[in-house]
Amino acid sequence: MASGTTEPEPAGMLVPKRNCTSAVWEYFGFKRDDVAQSQVLCKTCLGRVSTYRGNTTNLYQHLKTRHKTEYDRCMAKKSSSVQNNPSNVTRQGLLTELFEGVTPYERTSKRHVEITKAVTHCIAKDMMPVNTVTKPGFNNLVTTLDKRYRMPSRTYFSQTAIPELHMQCRRRVAAELKAVGFFAATTDMWSSRTAEPYQSLTVHYITEDLHLEARSLQTAYFPEDHTGENIAAGLREGLACWDLPEDNLVCITTDNASNMVKAAQLNEWTRLQCFGHRLHLAIENAIKDGRVSRAIGLCKKLVGHFSHSWKKKAALTEAQKELKLPEQSLITECPTRWGSKEKMIARVLEQMKAISQVLSGDRHARSLIPTWQDAEVLESIHKALHPLSEFTDALSGEEYVSISYLKPVLHLLATSVLAEDAEDTDLTRSIKTKVLAYLNDKYSNLNTQELLDVASFMDPRFKTQYISADNLPAIKARLKTEMVESARRPHNQEKRSRTETTQNSPSAQASGGKAKKTLGSLFKTSAASSALPLPLEDVVEAELNSYLLTPVIDGEDDPLAWWKVHNIHFPRLCKMARKYLCVPTTSAPSERLFSTGGNIVTCTRSSLKPAKVDMLVFLAKNL
Repeated sequence: MASGTTEPEPAGMLVPKRNCTSAVWEYFGFKRDDVAQSQVLCKTCLGRVSTYRGNTTNLYQHLKTRHKTEYDRCMAKKSSSVQNNPSNVTRQGLLTELFEGVTPYERTSKRHVEITKAVTHCIAKDMMPVNTVTKPGFNNLVTTLDKRYRMPSRTYFSQTAIPELHMQCRRRVAAELKAVGFFAATTDMWSSRTAEPYQSLTVHYITEDLHLEARSLQTAYFPEDHTGENIAAGLREGLACWDLPEDNLVCITTDNASNMVKAAQLNEWTRLQCFGHRLHLAIENAIKDGRVSRAIGLCKKLVGHFSHSWKKKAALTEAQKELKLPEQSLITECPTRWGSKEKMIARVLEQMKAISQVLSGDRHARSLIPTWQDAEVLESIHKALHPLSEFTDALSGEEYVSISYLKPVLHLLATSVLAEDAEDTDLTRSIKTKVLAYLNDKYSNLNTQELLDVASFMDPRFKTQYISADNLPAIKARLKTEMVESARRPHNQEKRSRTETTQNSPSAQASGGKAKKTLGSLFKTSAASSALPLPLEDVVEAELNSYLLTPVIDGEDDPLAWWKVHNIHFPRLCKMARKYLCVPTTSAPSERLFSTGGNIVTCTRSSLKPAKVDMLVFLAKNL
């Protein structure tokens, strides 16, 4: 052999590639003296194959073109390796998944639309400012939940997303109201922190499934003078905007402002006085006494003293721990919060020992400690008024029937709660007498009494228990008349619908309009021909009498649940129950709209336009 030439090494003497995982390297190797493993040699033909940094593309191509048998074996080993070790596939797909994880969603993609809708719903339902979507904390939260989502701009939410959600919500509420028969309403007036006046309107109804529902229809900008005429026109317009006929309005519950009273009279609507306002005014009227004024004035100063000094608050807490009294703060009276005066008095009486201990060492505040005469007055007031606060809270609910409670509550006040007791002081007895006389006078209206009697009659918990025997015949006659009228209206439509269904049925069409008679139909015809149908008035009378014979249910039971079960036995009476049991006893539902409005028109959002306020309140209450 010539000098300077090197014989190729046998295939068995080739060194394998270091740290390789691919099956193709079994067919290639390196010379022993090639420490850097830079020249790849084929073990079959000992030919040199060009490759770069371990790339295997050229290696597969060499086997495929030069050594078909070895190539097939190599591909078989590769497939077997993938099946036995799925982690290889995972490693292969990491790069693709990495790019997918950081690629933003398309604006039109399903996932992006879903998240945007959820953010819009959150802003509207929780009354959050629209600029929340620009806050770094909120954006960090959303990005952590889904890194591919990119938050749209604030303008998109305010001008597109929220108005679209508002329209969707309005269409849903409008569809619900189309199925409503009779309904009740509440209304009130309000001024925002920017002194812009608004009128609210909320409707209450019972669905065919016997569920009590309430829908806020509007918080409308009301720049006109708040006269009875303007309020009446605004209420009529509000109902007309939602295609709600005034004839189906059973009653409207308002406060006792003269313009509200006049508005209901001008519209010729049945009006119910808000029980919360009436009770509040009855209490204010009953405690007009010099001794009471002094004692309550002292309570207010006392609460104010502790409210404006953190040192006194801390001392009060220490005194409460030492005397083993409940660690609670004193309560400030709020004129617009029913029962807050009584709660203030009750808390002062509860913490009297702790208050005296804290103030006795302060010569400047020692005069605020109630004397024994003041304590007696406060005790007398508390004994008379404490039981009344529970009734106000119970009758202000929106999610359960309350109108049928009003008659029993007035009876309970007269016979038990406000009845004179031998242990009552003269002041307690005077307060009770004045409150009861005021309520009896304000609810003595004949129309109001008849409404309360009908509602109590339709409640299976009470029926005739609280109705005067002299009024019972008139109540039964009213219900009979309304049941007959209600039964006759849908009866013709139902009969016509049944006839059309029979004529258009497949069996009738298949037999040329002559349906094949069954054995049961022959007996049905025979029975129908032998028995004359009863007059509707007699059927109504029988249904009414049967209802009165059923046992009264427990006072804790839900009357609507009872009607849902017995609807099949008393179908006509059930319609009357849906009509009269939907009436709220207080105007609190509409007043709660203004609490919502106050949470929306905050000091940082005082520039909101009235139309925007109406939209946001509507969404917050109806979503």
